[in-house]
Amino acid sequence: MSAHPSFNHWFAQGQQATYVRTHKSPGGILQLLEMERPGGDMSRPALPELVLSQDLLGGSRVHGDSGGGRFDVVSEKGAFYLSAPDVVNTITIDVRHRTRALAFPAAQWQGVLDEAVDGRFSMECLRLYRGMFHSPAMRSALRSLWILCEEEGAPSRLLVRAAGCEILAEICRLGGTPFTPAKGGLATGAQRRCVDLMHARLSEDISLDELAAEAQLSPFHFARMFKQSVGVPPRAYLTRLRMERACELLEGTELSVTEIALEVGYSSNQVLARIFRKHQQMSPSDYRRIVRDPESSGASDWA
Repeated sequence: MSAHPSFNHWFAQGQQATYVRTHKSPGGILQLLEMERPGGDMSRPALPELVLSQDLLGGSRVHGDSGGGRFDVVSEKGAFYLSAPDVVNTITIDVRHRTRALAFPAAQWQGVLDEAVDGRFSMECLRLYRGMFHSPAMRSALRSLWILCEEEGAPSRLLVRAAGCEILAEICRLGGTPFTPAKGGLATGAQRRCVDLMHARLSEDISLDELAAEAQLSPFHFARMFKQSVGVPPRAYLTRLRMERACELLEGTELSVTEIALEVGYSSNQVLARIFRKHQQMSPSDYRRIVRDPESSGASDWA
């Protein structure tokens, strides 16, 4: 039993809260923090999450125990550390440092992991708790997750669950328990039902779990099989549908950009504008003007 309610609670209290620079917490599925702290004792109580931390600066001496035995290393920029759930962490870092942390609540993820590795996964047995390690795949996945969070504001449940599955797959691989590979793509009927569900709930924060349930698969296997069938991950496909619908509404209605943003599942016109510009290379307002009066637009409008 953990001595503290949660990772989120620990870092929202007292002195810990003053170190947090960024905090994104979508529905308790995955806690995302970026922290900058002075050197010293970084020990914390037992928490009910598997915590992955990345050193953003490097050059500090890190020593202690995060659940797998004592270690003493000079940290490197981009290096990762893993802390076991329900275990007291006794960590000291000698200089000021900046880290990103992803906390996986065990209660939210254990079932997904059990299905993905046929029950062979144990959070207590990972050998990665023993200090610093590197993973280019994990670094890329975490960087992409952070960029998408900046674009979308509060990240969607679909985005966070999919990103969590990808990162946990790499943790399992490095820890010696690779995820069971998905076999083939989705059945035609399952694919159609999932796409129909996306269309029907375009304005909602639909979750990967709901889509996976529609296909009667675990979230991890569903994400892999959907990509095999459709060519892109579920999150990217949902973004495509939202952009197509936004274009239709800009062309054929007088709805404001804010109203269209809400209609296609984004929290504000600013979020829609960022994502729309990324995919269409122009703002929603410019798109509306150009498609309605193409003769009035010049080459500079497309820049």
